[in-house]
Amino acid sequence: MLCLFDLDGTLIDSEHGIIACVKHALAKLDVPAPSQEELRGWIGPPLRHSFAPLLDNDPQRIDAAVQHYHERFHTDGWREHAIYPGIETLIQQLLDSGHQLAVVTSKPQRHAAPIIAHLPFGDAFLRLYGPGADSAHSEKASMIAAALADFEASPEQTVMIGDRRFDIEGAVANDVRGIGVLWGFGSRAELEEAGASAIAATPDELAQLLAIT
Repeated sequence: MLCLFDLDGTLIDSEHGIIACVKHALAKLDVPAPSQEELRGWIGPPLRHSFAPLLDNDPQRIDAAVQHYHERFHTDGWREHAIYPGIETLIQQLLDSGHQLAVVTSKPQRHAAPIIAHLPFGDAFLRLYGPGADSAHSEKASMIAAALADFEASPEQTVMIGDRRFDIEGAVANDVRGIGVLWGFGSRAELEEAGASAIAATPDELAQLLAIT
């Protein structure tokens, strides 16, 4: 089976680094930052999508905010994360069971690559799918479609695992089973409404859903 994993909120808890970079970008533009709870909702969706309402949907200001975000993320933000408990064991179980693994993330490839390279199980992932740094889009559906083509995998033998509706919607668009996880930044209601085929509260539950225990 081909197992596609989201990164932020699924493999790693990246809340501190992402929010710090968002606050940095907004401060550079003299824009007050939303509350911490509201900023947690920024983890997962494309940055431009989240910045737009605060910046009057001005393309130039949005571009500037994204650039300021990237500047801090490149120096500090990419290191500010923690691996969720149980994830390393889950990844090893999947490998031992002969599954193929890849990452499908909304994070720009240039930011995701060093994170994955420094994970103790980073070598488990055969490919990384993420938007280019200058892309205005990070459509999960198109990245999942690319993974299906690259691995010559059928939708029936593929699963997308993530914590936000974007992961599940991308899976549904490709007739792929989407499994939501609750240890990240999305809610059960969000995942159910997006069409999740199953929801796991812990990595152990996810292992059971993937039939590797």
